[in-house]
Amino acid sequence: MRLRDLDTGTEHERVVECIDETSEYHGIIAIHSTVLGVAVGGTRFWPYRVTEDALADALRLSRGMSYKSALAGLNLGGGKAVIIGNDRTVDRDRLFRVHGRFINTLEGRYVTGEDVGTSPADMEIVRSETPYVAGLLDRSVDPSPFTAHGVVRAMEAATAYTCGSNCLAGRRVVVQGCGHVGRYLAKELHRAGAELVVTDVDPGRVAQVVTETGAQTVAPEKVYEVEADIFAPCALGGVLNDETIPRLRVAIVAGAANNQLREGRHGDELEERGILYVPDYVANSGGVINGARELLGWDVDRAARGIEGIYDTTLAMLAMARAQGIAAWRAADRLAEQRLGGRPPAGA
Repeated sequence: MRLRDLDTGTEHERVVECIDETSEYHGIIAIHSTVLGVAVGGTRFWPYRVTEDALADALRLSRGMSYKSALAGLNLGGGKAVIIGNDRTVDRDRLFRVHGRFINTLEGRYVTGEDVGTSPADMEIVRSETPYVAGLLDRSVDPSPFTAHGVVRAMEAATAYTCGSNCLAGRRVVVQGCGHVGRYLAKELHRAGAELVVTDVDPGRVAQVVTETGAQTVAPEKVYEVEADIFAPCALGGVLNDETIPRLRVAIVAGAANNQLREGRHGDELEERGILYVPDYVANSGGVINGARELLGWDVDRAARGIEGIYDTTLAMLAMARAQGIAAWRAADRLAEQRLGGRPPAGA
């Protein structure tokens, strides 16, 4: 197992690459900040095209975790692990044992959990090599419904801000991605009386959501052109970019996917188009807030209050954006930085 510290030129406290030829393991762990507490963030297992793509993902996601925890009022920092490879054709036991040993070299500064491409069962393997792991089979619950509810609260706040009423009944909402969080989000929006349009690259997932909610469907490549009140990205990141933003016909963007903006300037472009954007690290923090039950010893009621608080956090962000004449994503950053000690926004 070979470790190498990477000089990324960012504000990250530490970024480490690990290669183990015997297990065909190649991973990166990025620790963005431990100012508020131990860095937490899941392990993503993905077939990145090149190492540079994996590194960029780790840097963005770890920074997002720091800001997410700060905005949620959690005494936790931000980190992320990515494993480069095909998660369908691998010896998971051998690979995740190496991953656990890698995490252990950081001596408790970073605690991992499940993410895209990994599961609680994988985290059990990691636990055999390190204690710095959460999301275990005997301790955790599926974070998806909590994440989805937080997104709904962010939508309600954004709707109240723009329309004077937080009621979602009769609002048309486009949900991109019908995976775990997208499915729970669609079900909760359906119960709230929203009119749903859904899409996913997996037709089976779409069919399940349609059966449960009666949603309309749209082809994945046409989702950006649907006229609606709210667009909810709940798939992978980077979906708000030069190609998609001009096609949007919505008033609000609020969803569960991480890293929705391809670049920070795309948040400014949404603002210029008159589209209210609730950054992902504001809207999708319900899962990590509920995770405070395991990580910080919170009880159920305290976690529930924290998730409901996403509504007030969204309103505070929008009020700051208006008062300072800045885009909402910049206001969200400034609110987070007030807890992180005034660090300037990356790329500002």
